[in-house]
Amino acid sequence: MKRTLTLFLVVMLAAPVFAANKDIVQLQTQVQTLQDQMTQMKQSFDERMGVMRNLVEQSTDNINKLNNNVDSLTKLIQQQTGDTGAKVDQVSAQIQALHDSVDELKARLNKIQAQLDQMGQQQQNLQAPPPQAAQAPPADVLYQNALRDMTANKMQLADQEFRDFLKYYPDNELAGNAQYYIADIEYRQGNFQQAAADYDKVLEQYPGGNKAAAAQLKKGFSLLELGQRDAGVRELNSLVTRYPRTSEAAQAKQRLAQLGASKGKPSARRPQ
Repeated sequence: MKRTLTLFLVVMLAAPVFAANKDIVQLQTQVQTLQDQMTQMKQSFDERMGVMRNLVEQSTDNINKLNNNVDSLTKLIQQQTGDTGAKVDQVSAQIQALHDSVDELKARLNKIQAQLDQMGQQQQNLQAPPPQAAQAPPADVLYQNALRDMTANKMQLADQEFRDFLKYYPDNELAGNAQYYIADIEYRQGNFQQAAADYDKVLEQYPGGNKAAAAQLKKGFSLLELGQRDAGVRELNSLVTRYPRTSEAAQAKQRLAQLGASKGKPSARRPQ
């Protein structure tokens, strides 16, 4: 009877331990797979997180069932063996080892849960809108504010507002105008070197804009202010050729006449 009972206990104890080890190996494999695929999880993130959470819930249920089985087995052993001395101690040691395995499995599940929480936080950060985009005022409001401040001689504020307009709305139809006014503010402040460079940006980046002729005129004036007479004359002659019927062309002719420079061939420019 005692041998039969001992064999029964060994079989009953071995089956839960094998099942627990199998669950641990399975969880370790799934955790490693999860780590390898984290960089490709953006589109299927929610679905995979649901699978992992379901796995945690299933494993928790298994642990609870295993604990119940262990408790039932302990009670059964206590009822049937009574005071059997060393054999009871041996079985108790095996039960304690089983409890240790369960505790280890719980620790691994807690670690997985912490990783899931961290991944959820990262997903929220990815989905959060860029803070700068939310701070940008509407394009027409920003442009009109810049014009108003420029008219009020608040040059520094207007310059920043035009630059913000280009930053937030580089493809807007008024972007060329904003670039022109940035150069114009520099021209009014006597920064002719930078003004010439920024007028040139209007010609290169917005050649079809309504400020192209004005930008070339003011670029020519900037070069003359810098003492670059030949370059300035070439720019004004080029303007007269490219935009002959504009008011800017009339101003260019007047300035050329004052300089005593006859209209020649326009200087070569990069294709527009």
